[in-house]
Amino acid sequence: MHDLNERGLYQALQYAKSIDEETGRKILEQFQLDQTALAQTIFGVFPMVIAEQDKDMSHLFMDLCFDVICVFEKTFGALPSQSDMDINWLEKQAVLLDTELQVLMTNKHMDDKFRDKLQNRLIQREIDENPQPGLIKFMNAAIDDFASESPARVKATRITQTMIYVVVRLFCSHYMHAGK
Repeated sequence: MHDLNERGLYQALQYAKSIDEETGRKILEQFQLDQTALAQTIFGVFPMVIAEQDKDMSHLFMDLCFDVICVFEKTFGALPSQSDMDINWLEKQAVLLDTELQVLMTNKHMDDKFRDKLQNRLIQREIDENPQPGLIKFMNAAIDDFASESPARVKATRITQTMIYVVVRLFCSHYMHAGK
């Protein structure tokens, strides 16, 4: 897997934005069939966490996730079906993700030292891995722009950007594990 250059990213995003509603629905349906657990996480769990801070930002997040799906499929091809993936690898990814997400949920009681340690780990992984930096930069800019339209949205900016980063990282992990 390679990092998208500016031209490749632009073309993939342009493709994502040009999709009509019917085609978009088919893409999402296929994604939900092929990647049930991932689809439930990014379109069910993550938006609920974001909606605790701002509902509008959770809707933007889902729109951006659709763009991520389209960018990866356009650039790297279809993601293999969940049933074709190693279940142990998928479980490990889920456990790792769950642990990291506990840090982000402000309503969860957690020892401050433990929370700090997990936050530092998440930040360090972000620095070390930095998957698809151009895509992350574009997504963060879209989130910032949307948040700037309403002061109520600003409080959900960080969580939305973190969640979109996690989605991109999950896609990168899936594609790399599948050998694409």
